Amino acid sequence: MAYFFKTAFKSVKFRFGFFTLTIIISFAIFYPIFSGTDPMAMTGTMFERPNLIQYLRGELDPHAERSEPERSEEEQAMFDLIARWGLGGASPQRDVPRLLRVLGTDNFGRDILAQLAAAIRTSLLIGVMAGTIATLIGISLGLLSGYIGGVVDNFLSAFINIVIVIPNFVILILISMSIGTRGFITTAFIIGITAWPWTARSVRAQTTSLRNRDHVNLSKISGHSIPRIIARDILPYIASYVTMAFILQMSAGILAEASLSMLGLGPHNVASLGVMMSWAMTFNALPIGAWWAFLPVVLVIALITYSLNLINSGLDQIFNPQIRS
Repeated sequence: MAYFFKTAFKSVKFRFGFFTLTIIISFAIFYPIFSGTDPMAMTGTMFERPNLIQYLRGELDPHAERSEPERSEEEQAMFDLIARWGLGGASPQRDVPRLLRVLGTDNFGRDILAQLAAAIRTSLLIGVMAGTIATLIGISLGLLSGYIGGVVDNFLSAFINIVIVIPNFVILILISMSIGTRGFITTAFIIGITAWPWTARSVRAQTTSLRNRDHVNLSKISGHSIPRIIARDILPYIASYVTMAFILQMSAGILAEASLSMLGLGPHNVASLGVMMSWAMTFNALPIGAWWAFLPVVLVIALITYSLNLINSGLDQIFNPQIRS
């Protein structure tokens, strides 16, 4: 592992992507610890503007006496309704104008920066879980098809090609619509079981080229079992590709979750990057000029996917002999 990172850090792309992703993950982990803000608590009014500049100028006093903010009848009705849905909790001891809100509040009056930290954690978990499921399925089918060959290869190759032809996102939407309540684990599972075909096809091609190598033939002559040959004589030679495939599947999983959530088919009762975008779109953040409700989310999605793609490109520079030369 130490040699792997030492080799990978020779790539400028890998270093930049790795440090960018590390900063984002560190923010998602440590910000809630130091802030103590409940990301789902409704403590303000709808679409409050960011007030960092006013805070730095001394126009806000966070230590002043705090009281319950006044709400109109319509705002109070929405507040109570959303609280019954479990999407937010009342915090009666907050005086909104005196609180520091770097990114303002959303349509439910919740702190966007706290939500963003929680949403990053959820989306990254979905990406990791979906990437792991898709990579495991793709590797398993690709190794079996490429190594065994014959009828098994023909059957699995035909099955993989059929699944590739069917639009992946359409299957994703249909499965999501058929399931009622969806948590982030369910969403990750749905994404993972629909995102494996390209990985399977690529692993099959590489396994086919490796199955007649001398060290593999020596293991066959020695009487080793198929699982042992695959695990010890083939899999290590495609380990770098498996790592890069997982990174790409993770990035695709994050984007797939955002796309599903924008259609209202994402996880329920939890903050994710896609869910935050869905809330901003549903409550017309763009038409009313509430840029802070969606622009930070878009930038974070772009940074995460860009950093993952940079990490993948950096690994390709290191492990691909044609590019390395």
